[in-house]
Amino acid sequence: MEICSFIQDEILGMKWLNRLIGSVLNACGLDTSGKIGGSVQFFIYDVVKIMVLLGVLIFLISYIQSYFPPERSRKILGRFHGIGANCVAALLGTVTPFCSCSSIPLFMGFTSAGLPLGVTFSFLISSPMVDLGSLVLLMSIFGWKVAVVYVALGLVIAVAGGTMIERLHLEGEVEEFIRRGRSIDVQQNELSKRERLKYSWEQVSGTVKKVLPFVLIGVGIGAVIHNWIPEEWVIKILGTGDPFGVIIAAVCGIPMYSDIFGCIAISEALLAKGAGLGVVLSFMMGVTTLSLPSMIMLKKAVKPKLLGIFIAVCAVGIILVGYFFNIIQSYII
Repeated sequence: MEICSFIQDEILGMKWLNRLIGSVLNACGLDTSGKIGGSVQFFIYDVVKIMVLLGVLIFLISYIQSYFPPERSRKILGRFHGIGANCVAALLGTVTPFCSCSSIPLFMGFTSAGLPLGVTFSFLISSPMVDLGSLVLLMSIFGWKVAVVYVALGLVIAVAGGTMIERLHLEGEVEEFIRRGRSIDVQQNELSKRERLKYSWEQVSGTVKKVLPFVLIGVGIGAVIHNWIPEEWVIKILGTGDPFGVIIAAVCGIPMYSDIFGCIAISEALLAKGAGLGVVLSFMMGVTTLSLPSMIMLKKAVKPKLLGIFIAVCAVGIILVGYFFNIIQSYII
């Protein structure tokens, strides 16, 4: 247990960095126990921690992803049928890009290639919600138990949602240009190790440039919540005692466009102020899975009926997961 705590706190959580920043700020005459000093410490610590984890995770995941180009992923999915195909699609979603907008073009390509609609939706749900980055980042904040349960339930939502959509036979609700599309069977060149490393570094550079503004905004909001908003306000609105806290959090997350790295600081601050664990995680799921920009992009590929069913399936799953975490919070934290 001591080793697990050390890994979570000092390696993944980088608590040593927080202590170092606090010492430096105090030496510079800034009182970190006050609101201003505490906000500055929170901001610097979380930005550095998130960006370091972001860089390392994207590099590793991109290296893994280099073995699963779209055509190879399509061929893998094509070998499975029924619920097994949904499970494989959900698992493949864990090694794809972090935000939902990055996953939608792959979803469109898979659908055009003739893969079952339910299978492609299992992929679309899983990809932004439960990638490998979310597992490591959640471990750094909430511990391995929360991270594992979060990912497991996310995969359950992806498989169940895709299976439900498949059973409803909604192929006619996909836009005509997607259904008439044809996948070009391109021979994938085997990349060398040097090319994979170059690809991974390019992914890190590109993603950091795209995500950094959202990380700064998210950490800034988190710093305000952590040091300026009274704890009793958060507990009253978003605590486990409020039956509507999970729903409020999920709905509030939808208008945001970010990934788990952009909203983790807000979630961390809310939890520290007394928000229920289920509230925090449903907010994160709402941001990553049902962001407004990604829904606008998805609307170009599917008709309103299918889009509405997709949103409803994800929203119900997210809310149920939130209430479940609120119930088991005392057992896993």
